[in-house]
Amino acid sequence: MNFALDVKVKRRIIRAIKERLLEKCRMFKQNRKTDSCLPVAVLVMMLAAAAILTGCKKESPEPPASGSLPADTPQAKKSGEKTDPAAKPDANSVEGSTKPSLGPIIRAARTWGPAYESWYGKTAPDFALKDLAGREHKLSGYRGKKVMLVFWATWCPPCKMEIPDLVKLRNDLAGDKLAMLAISAEKADLLTRFVEQKINYTVLLDTGNMPTPFGFMRIYQTSGVPCSFFIDSEGKIRLATSGLISLNEIKTIIQAI
Repeated sequence: MNFALDVKVKRRIIRAIKERLLEKCRMFKQNRKTDSCLPVAVLVMMLAAAAILTGCKKESPEPPASGSLPADTPQAKKSGEKTDPAAKPDANSVEGSTKPSLGPIIRAARTWGPAYESWYGKTAPDFALKDLAGREHKLSGYRGKKVMLVFWATWCPPCKMEIPDLVKLRNDLAGDKLAMLAISAEKADLLTRFVEQKINYTVLLDTGNMPTPFGFMRIYQTSGVPCSFFIDSEGKIRLATSGLISLNEIKTIIQAI
């Protein structure tokens, strides 16, 4: 397994690290504890942590399918693409507050970046997978509610770091407001043992036949895991993320789609 950084994510991580270093430097100088900023060892540890937080990825590029970008992202503004009507803000959201915009959320990200941007605004391809109890779940069966797809693995450190926030998300948001489907390509018995101890949301088994842009191996080889797709109530992909994403960020994204 190789760790790789998307260029956009790497820039965000480096910027965040530089901001943290400058802050620490000012604190040290104010306290007159040292004339230097930070030991090299601390910097190395922070860079290593940044690499882990962005996700597990196997290098094997695959071209994305064609589509459109969200109206409020910089890429959409530069390309001049038509905006998706579903991207227009309204007064309805998961928690009843004013609907935020996806653009600022993406720009503020530090430990993740947008992925599969060419699919934004397109209807998510349908698929059918079984959960650990053998029940079949079709993506189209969740039409009318928002859906969060999470591609993950038990051996992926950032995937496991994300689980507590996903558990809290499931506790905070009822199933009629958000469907949470975590998809892994691991063996059912291994996943069952893991899920019984840690997870309260639906886990599905990827058998290798999912349509593009989905599929664990496809995602592992391109954007890396964890990777999440946020699908609106009309079945359109509004955002995909690669890397570790926090609970507050997830909630804000859900409000925005």
